[in-house]
Amino acid sequence: MSPKAMKLQLGFPFQVPQPCQSKYPLVLFPLKRYSHRTHGSCTLRTPGNSWFRFLSCSIIDDDNGRRGSDSGRARIPAAAAAAAAAREESMEDEEKKRRAYPFHEIEPKWQRSWEENRTFRTPDDDVDTSKPKFYVLDMFPYPSGAGLHVGHPLGYTATDILARFKRMQGFNVLHPMGWDAFGLPAEQYAIDTGTHPKVTTTRNIERFRSQLKSLGFSYDWDREISTVEPDYYKWTQWIFLQLLKRGLAYQAEVPVNWCPALGTVLANEEVVDGVSERGGHPVIRKPMRQWMLKITAYAERLLEDLSELDWPESLKEMQRNWIGRSEGAELEFPVLDESGQESGVKITVYTTRPDTVFGATYLVLAPEHPLLSSLTSIEQSKYVEEYRELASRKSDLERTELQKDKTGVFSGGYAYNPANAKSIPIWTADYVLGSYGTGAIMAVPAHDARDHEFALKYELPVNLVVKPDNESCSYSGEAYSGNGIVTNSSSSITGLDINGFPNELAASKVVEWAEKTGNGRKKVNYKLRDWLFARQRYWGEPIPVVFLKDTSETVPLPETELPLTLPELDDFTPTGTAEPPLAKAVSWVETVDPLSGKPAIRETSTMPQWAGSCWYYLRFMDPKNPKELVDKTKERYWSPVDIYVGGAEHAVLHLLYARFWHKVLYDIGIVSTKEPFKCVINQGIILGEVEYMAFRDRDGNFVSSDSANALNNDLYQEKIPEEKVTKLGDSFVLKENPDIRLIARAHKMSKSRGNVINPDDVVSVYGADSLRLYEMFMGPLRDSKQWNTSGIEGVNRFLGRVWRLVVGFPLSDGTYRDGTVTVDVEPTMEQLRSLHRCIQKVTEEIEGTRFNTGISAMMEFINVAYKWDKLPRSIFEAFSLLLSPYAPHIAEELWFRFGHSTSLAYEPFPKANRCYLEDLSIILPVQINGKTRGTIEVEPGCAADEAFRLACTDEKLSKYLHGATIKKKIYVPGKILNVILDPQNINVAQH
Repeated sequence: MSPKAMKLQLGFPFQVPQPCQSKYPLVLFPLKRYSHRTHGSCTLRTPGNSWFRFLSCSIIDDDNGRRGSDSGRARIPAAAAAAAAAREESMEDEEKKRRAYPFHEIEPKWQRSWEENRTFRTPDDDVDTSKPKFYVLDMFPYPSGAGLHVGHPLGYTATDILARFKRMQGFNVLHPMGWDAFGLPAEQYAIDTGTHPKVTTTRNIERFRSQLKSLGFSYDWDREISTVEPDYYKWTQWIFLQLLKRGLAYQAEVPVNWCPALGTVLANEEVVDGVSERGGHPVIRKPMRQWMLKITAYAERLLEDLSELDWPESLKEMQRNWIGRSEGAELEFPVLDESGQESGVKITVYTTRPDTVFGATYLVLAPEHPLLSSLTSIEQSKYVEEYRELASRKSDLERTELQKDKTGVFSGGYAYNPANAKSIPIWTADYVLGSYGTGAIMAVPAHDARDHEFALKYELPVNLVVKPDNESCSYSGEAYSGNGIVTNSSSSITGLDINGFPNELAASKVVEWAEKTGNGRKKVNYKLRDWLFARQRYWGEPIPVVFLKDTSETVPLPETELPLTLPELDDFTPTGTAEPPLAKAVSWVETVDPLSGKPAIRETSTMPQWAGSCWYYLRFMDPKNPKELVDKTKERYWSPVDIYVGGAEHAVLHLLYARFWHKVLYDIGIVSTKEPFKCVINQGIILGEVEYMAFRDRDGNFVSSDSANALNNDLYQEKIPEEKVTKLGDSFVLKENPDIRLIARAHKMSKSRGNVINPDDVVSVYGADSLRLYEMFMGPLRDSKQWNTSGIEGVNRFLGRVWRLVVGFPLSDGTYRDGTVTVDVEPTMEQLRSLHRCIQKVTEEIEGTRFNTGISAMMEFINVAYKWDKLPRSIFEAFSLLLSPYAPHIAEELWFRFGHSTSLAYEPFPKANRCYLEDLSIILPVQINGKTRGTIEVEPGCAADEAFRLACTDEKLSKYLHGATIKKKIYVPGKILNVILDPQNINVAQH
């Protein structure tokens, strides 16, 4: 049999070809992570212009396509292996020379030290509560299979800088990490691959943990928690029982996203444009009995307490809008029977403009309104049912989109307007939602844009009832929604007359009339809906209730029965019916009521992913407590979270749900604060590297982007490599043809675009400290910014300059001397002033979370220090402490080389001494006859005569003053000297 080597086609991201994915050794290994069975090497360039070296492996095939020898192993000749080892050693030597400093040795060393010594462990029972506390928290990550990309460490680095800074300031710091590990992605992956979600979740957590540790984050890993562990979700279930006891958890028939093809209920985020995200199958809205949490009972408190929070105003406004408080009225419109008489049925509408009731010319019911079918005439029933079916396929967002064409169907029924005693038609339209208000509106087309558009389309009456001040009462052809004077609003039949009143006063009079006559009442309404708290999925917390078989009564499990654990299932696929996958665990579902002993069945829906992340910040305070959710003493000390950092995508739901649960726990005495998070910071996102696109016409010729719009249909786009692009003014153009402008755009990192940067790759080339430093240096924490590999090369060079300044240059063999090149001498005044200015700036910028400008201050200090003849040890010990929150590995190594035997993690952070911050001299502008002619250097407090003397001796200024007659001297100490000369005696030399 003649062996043949399989040639590997390598691309980026690097993936092992399918034929090589077996039980045999890995084919590709970055840098030194390789197997002894590999040989050969190749160097590949990534889209980020970074060079990565990989080793290739020849897989021996026989003629029958079987891999390996009789033993099933890849065979590599000894000579080839030796040659490969020699080449690898040579390449490692070259790599050493290319590195700015030996981060590849420093970083693993200190990560091991921190882990072995549990350096960042926060004391638990033995915490010194006399010290101030600082609780800084990252939003709970979901451990996806893809692992981290470089966008994730942005917020994590910021919180780590704050945690390290506060430790050094003497605070007890709580800085934990855990995993929001239940959820749809893990279950869907399990369905696709047949792998149990517990297996993939555990594997993903291990990968995330490893990546986070490789970046040097100072988490207290002793407090690590995961929402999928029974010891944790026992208390999630306990909270649910408290909600149930207080009437805040209940069951109701609600419309859900039902996918017949997948046979399951989908969450809103799984539905895109009316079809399932996975598979593109049609999704309909279907009523199902579901668990709900009564968050609306806390709507007013959730709104009021926002004012007490140190949150971005934009975030608070998003929550206010989501809660959507409005004041108005509920009005009753009697339904008429076929003879035109009141049928005894009333339609209740909610309106924020009761002043416009005389302008209501029709009613609109949501397609899912419970009264619609009974109000529909026989002639119209077919059309109404067809319309309801169509509406059921749309999401709430699609239905309420302002730009969409308004559609609806006449029900055939009529109602009675209680204000003017007129009969008006009843329609159904999908722009009205059953989940908002009462699910019915009075349509006032003259004063509401949506109603106006609908009325014009279906030729319904438009009656103007509010006119702008001092304008005539005439319909302009558009809806007027502003304030004004009420008109055409009087009825002798009903006794209501609001003509001539300002509309706000008229509204209150309508409410007063409605309450007196039984036609309505004042009402405060909220857009906020109760929280649908169930998923027809397997991978979630079981809901701790049973239903008695004989009566269907809902019985909560006793707290002593918690946790109710998930049963092991081999088949987690949807059932194809409305039954969740847990229904397949028959022996688990069939049970008895622990209290009465009666036959019962368990709830087979599970909690949504939001559940576990609603309270995890409390468990971090007391993660090992088996007896209570959190110890009261610990909670009083650590609450609330001082700084909470995460993405803006969680600005509403996660934060709102967590606040709701916290307020319930506050009411039952579990927590001592009304709010969980004192300060919330939303970090920006990191976009991928800039992509350059050019246009070509059908003949293949380039077309400048500024001309592309006129020829849009005849052009196609082409991606241009960065090396073929140059900047010209504010535009990017082709190097070979500057007349061709390009489109330059950075996109959010995603697998589909292929622009994801893996932090593991960056760390292997530049080190974790460089990645941390670069992500903070890119710009303000809260802003979005784009990744640029040349930027990380810049901060890597900065750290290299720090290393060479303090440690010295490498020896001939690439290693470095022990210790440092600093000396034990007293620093000069200039050196102390440079250091303390840096200390002041770095301290201020960390406290203000302006990390990028703090880094700039350190860079400026190093630039100055390179000019010094001697490097005092005390100066650079202090600088290493300044650097440590940002770049902890290199700072620890420098601290160690200064002769310290313990970590710097708890060393006092340097404090700026005011004595070294005051200016020893001032640059004073000097004017001659009101025009600035130069400057002089003076001491603070310099007298006017001394300032004038220095001006006269200045080479540049003396030519104006020598021999001149001084008419007046104006001196503002520390600000300016203005010398007024006699125009008759001005020295000709100045001309």
